[in-house]
Amino acid sequence: MSIAARAAPGKTLLSPDDHTLVLIDFQSQMAFATKSIDTTLLRNNAALVSRAAASFKVPTVLTTVAEKSFSGPMFTEIGEAFEGQRMLDRTSMNTWEDAAVIDEINRIGRDRIVLAGLWTSVCIVGPALSAIDQGFEVYVITDACGDISTEAHERAVERMIQGGARPMTALQYLLELQRDWARTDSYDSTTGIAKHWGGAYGLGINYAKTMFGGQENAEVSGVGIATEEAARN
Repeated sequence: MSIAARAAPGKTLLSPDDHTLVLIDFQSQMAFATKSIDTTLLRNNAALVSRAAASFKVPTVLTTVAEKSFSGPMFTEIGEAFEGQRMLDRTSMNTWEDAAVIDEINRIGRDRIVLAGLWTSVCIVGPALSAIDQGFEVYVITDACGDISTEAHERAVERMIQGGARPMTALQYLLELQRDWARTDSYDSTTGIAKHWGGAYGLGINYAKTMFGGQENAEVSGVGIATEEAARN
């Protein structure tokens, strides 16, 4: 018996209304020792993830460790995206062992958790494996994480995957939330975020719009050609 295909998304794809984003320890002191990713790229990816979540109204937990005494403030890119939101400061390295954070996770009440932050091998592995152990589905935005060495970051990602976590990237997170260019209510926001923080993809969007008036989908705005066609011609 053959399987019939359906025009429907896979169950493991993320949607804005099915997960909680947790941004962990994007702080100066943690970034100083991060060597697995360039700090400028890390900040860019943290901004992309933050803006994506804010645009799609994804409930987001912002947490720091020893903010006043050691690690310093959260990246401004994140604070600006969630202006006025309280940072939950911890003493525990494992976010999942902090009562205030868990109270917020339970208040939001979603069984999918998306993680990003510093350092991968400590502050991301801890909550990832702890949440999985309690029955949550966990996704990790790996290029919005960093560690003291490439080895430390890669082994941490492998360990989380072995435990059941699903890796993804910052741009993938944004585009997975959008997923259909016919969603006109979020089209301008998504392409705007991509233009500012989406690297080469963002440059391509800006180029196509400027040179040809291109859109990802001509039907979205009535413009005559898609971005890809504009780029080819």
